[in-house]
Order: sequence, then C-alpha cells, then structure tokens
Amino acid sequence: MANTGRPGAGRKNKKGPSVGTGGHGRKALEGRGPTPKAEDRTYHKAYKNKELAERSATKHAGRGAAGSRGGARGGRSKNAEEMVTGRNSVVEALRAGIPAKALHVAVRIDMDDRVRESLKAAAERGIPVMETGKPELDRMTDEAIHQGLALQIPPYEYAEPLELVAETREKWEKGHIRNAPLFVALDGITDPRNLGAIIRSVSAFNGHGVVVPERRSVGVTASAWKTSAGAAVRVPVARAGNLNNTLKSFKKMGVFVLGLDGDGDISLPDLELAKDPICLVVGSEGKGLSRLVRENCDQIVSIPINSAMESLNASMAVGISLYEVSRQRSVR
Repeated sequence: MANTGRPGAGRKNKKGPSVGTGGHGRKALEGRGPTPKAEDRTYHKAYKNKELAERSATKHAGRGAAGSRGGARGGRSKNAEEMVTGRNSVVEALRAGIPAKALHVAVRIDMDDRVRESLKAAAERGIPVMETGKPELDRMTDEAIHQGLALQIPPYEYAEPLELVAETREKWEKGHIRNAPLFVALDGITDPRNLGAIIRSVSAFNGHGVVVPERRSVGVTASAWKTSAGAAVRVPVARAGNLNNTLKSFKKMGVFVLGLDGDGDISLPDLELAKDPICLVVGSEGKGLSRLVRENCDQIVSIPINSAMESLNASMAVGISLYEVSRQRSVR
C-alpha cells in the first residue's frame, strides 16, 4: 500500500549508503587514525630537522661525558634546559657564542634583520633550525613573548669541586701552570649577571675556577654566559652540594679559604697568603657571608673603601680582590 503521508516519508530500496548518510565517512576513515605530526613524516622537512637536533644533542652529550675543558667539567648537571626568547635576546645570545641545541623559528615568520642574522648564525655554527608552530612555541617558552624565535640552551655541565681542586693542584705541583690554585666561591649570590662578571674577572686574573652552591644560588644561565663575555668557555664552574663541607675539604687539601667582608680581620693590601693556594668566598651585597661560611674561613679580608660607601657589589669586590692577588703574585 502506498504511503500517502508527507513527501519523502515512503521507504525506498537502497543498495548501500548514500551521500550524506555518514556511512561513506565512517568507512573511508576506518583504520587510518589521527594525522601524524609533521616531524613524524619521513618525507617532511620537520622530520629531517628533528633528526639533526637529536644527532646534535647526542654529540653534545658525548662531549660532556668525556669531560670537556680538560676533564674539569665531568659533573652531572641538574639544570633544566633553558629557552632564550625574543628576537633581540636570541640575536644577542648567538652573537655571544652561547652554546645552543636548536633554534626554533615560527612557521611563516615575518622576516626581519634579526631573524635573518639568527638563521645565518645558526647555519654557520651548525645549530639545527626547527620550524615550529606557534602553539608549540608558546608551550615550550611557558607563554613568554617569543616573537616567533626561541633558542634552546642545553644544561650546563658543572665540574665536581674537589676534583677540580685536585687536578689544578696537581698541574701546579708539576709545573704545568705558573701560579698557585686560585678559586672563587659564591655564598648566596642569586643574580646571574654577578656570576657572569665574576667568571670574567677570574679569567682576567688567571683564576682556575668558580664554585657555586647547589641550592639557593645562581647557576650558569644564558644571562650569566653572556655577561661573562665568552670567559665561561675558559673558566670551569663547579657545583657544591654543601658549600660549607666543600670549603672544609678545600682546607684539608691545602687551600686557604678567605672570606670577603667589610668587617675583616685583615685589610686586602696586607694579605700575606696571596701566593698560596686560595679560595676567595664572597657573599651577597645585602646579607654578606653566612655565619657558617664565616666560621669555615681561615681569614676574613676587607677591602678599604670610603666610609660613605656601605658595601661593594659582589662582582666588584671579587674583581678588586683578584687584581690585588694577581699583583702580589707578579712580584717575585
């Protein structure tokens, strides 16, 4: 019997799903799964960039395990990778020669001189260039203002402080280095620019290393590296699990520990230990040396300054002290 209801309500014979029923869509997509990421498609440029980055990371890790800088930096880093973001910052970091794992460039980025210089510098240094989508860049940089450009910095490989002292002392005793071991330890310094400036002074005045505590202290960041003006390549930085215990061990190894403080036992020009193995310890500008660190020092040394000036910046105090030590060591 014919259906006399509304138009189109009657049943029709069908051999299979027709367009619009959804049947075609289900069968067409069945078994294919989600579209693979660009970096997982072997024919895509992003896949090749990913392989290059992995190879570069493996190569860098191998250098760290072998102990670069004459084996002084075999310590295991506890830092996370750092991202330098923004066009100006990335260009400055590349100009400063900061070690980099990869340069991330946003897809369809608006080119300008800074982007071009960054790409050129990365190519010259063999740094992999990764084309990265904006959502991924936002995630990688913790929503920082990256302007489509981010430089991935690998973790710094810290030296082990006692190994660094032992190796330096052995070189001195064998006559491989002219001056007695000279180190600087930081107590409560949190500004990376201070660390960078101190590394620079240590390099300028023939020092042999810097020691930073593992906790509540600055580490070797991109900012510290840049402030060091390349000296971070030459001066090893060691990380101490416990600064006080490390200083005690230094003393047992024949290194005199000298604290820098305004209320010193001795004035810097009267220092008689300059030609011996020494470790200068500097505290923060506000708090100075901590109580336990002061107790572990062989002497507290003060820099004579105008009474109107309460204290010196940590990096400035270290620079002045290293100059005086270097001056006394040059007098034979």
